Amino acid sequence: MNASRASSATKASRSASSTTARRIAVIGAGIAGLACARTLMQAGHDVHVYERLPQAGGRLRSVSGPYGTFDIGAQFFTVRDPRFQMALDTVPGSVRAWSVNSVQTRNAQGRKTAEPPSGRETHWVGTPDMQALPLTWAAPLWEAGRLHLGQTVTRLEHHIAGGKGHSKHQWTLTLDTEDHGLQTASNFDSVVLALPAAQAQHLLQSAPQATALAQSLSQVEMAPCWVLTLSYPMAAQAGLSTLGPQWNAARSTHDRIAWVARESSKPGRAQTERWTVHANPQWSQEHRSDDAARVLTKLQKGFGEITGIRVAPRHASVYLWPQAQTLTPLGKSHVHDPSTGLGLCGDWCIGRRVEDAFVSGLEMALALT
Repeated sequence: MNASRASSATKASRSASSTTARRIAVIGAGIAGLACARTLMQAGHDVHVYERLPQAGGRLRSVSGPYGTFDIGAQFFTVRDPRFQMALDTVPGSVRAWSVNSVQTRNAQGRKTAEPPSGRETHWVGTPDMQALPLTWAAPLWEAGRLHLGQTVTRLEHHIAGGKGHSKHQWTLTLDTEDHGLQTASNFDSVVLALPAAQAQHLLQSAPQATALAQSLSQVEMAPCWVLTLSYPMAAQAGLSTLGPQWNAARSTHDRIAWVARESSKPGRAQTERWTVHANPQWSQEHRSDDAARVLTKLQKGFGEITGIRVAPRHASVYLWPQAQTLTPLGKSHVHDPSTGLGLCGDWCIGRRVEDAFVSGLEMALALT
């Protein structure tokens, strides 16, 4: 992304402030949804974000265990687009570089099968966990009363408002809320679905006017991911700085596991030895219906084969991401249908990286302005 494109994006954002303010719903408070909503709000639009979970973050999700936190979604991110860098510069305390120069590709016996590429990009992580970045970006929306958590959008309803010659498209959302049951939110000029492709496609099918848009997502392919978290406080109790290997992270060629990372090696984290393990897409798909106990046993065995750590952890858990990784992206940064006011964005539009989600959400907002 060159400087002239970044400049044109800034000019487009500024020009939006002079247009008529519109009421816009953004469904999903991951990085794509937040980038879109913040840009639209800064341009003067009446933006409301609806998120089914009790916190913003999407796949930049972290969970707390008895011995520290785990980044169970995205493990780190890199920066290539200057617009992403500009956004990160506004929250300098929320991210730090992770000195993970020991990333290798390793097989089931823990042996290297490939050297890390030279001149590798800086690996950035949120502090004190990955979810810190989206929570910081979500704060202005929350403070303005524009972020609605614990509210699942179950239906989109289209109608025409105004009289002859002055009609316009408007949308009503049906919400399943944690506290008040079914409710509606009305009079939206535009609706942006910042959801995984399968969820977006399912929701679009509730509105006949969005049938073509839903069909356009059929080529997108996403895979699930089982995640294992492990805690080893006995390492410090035994006077050891680390337990097992001296490297901090590895991409694996194991038949079950794609990635392992020592959480305690990330900056700003508790030093108790903790590991996060991501199963590979094929294995996760084949075992997506397995019970958690069986998955935990199998992944822990694979973790031991890769790292040599075979002692029982003090604490272990597994999580399933149903739509975790893009295998086949849409091929463009976003989808916008001006005739209905509907839009789609997410990392799956152009790839799988955290930055892909940000760029998709930003360019969706610029299209609307």
